[in-house]
Amino acid sequence: MRYLNETNITMDLTAIRQRISEIKAKRDSLVRLLELPDLGTLRIDVNQALEEMDDLLEEFDRTFPDNGENA
Repeated sequence: MRYLNETNITMDLTAIRQRISEIKAKRDSLVRLLELPDLGTLRIDVNQALEEMDDLLEEFDRTFPDNGENA
């Protein structure tokens, strides 16, 4: 059985923070999509995706607060 040590956890958290940064950057694409006048009923799905993404990002920030550390 493999046990996690502090180094492994820090590395995993660093990787997760990098992925979260990528997701935040891609969020802008959804916002731009909402600005299109001819989006039709797809607007509902895009809006829901944004709401869910925002909820997940908030939950991540609550679970792993950034205390100014370079994690």
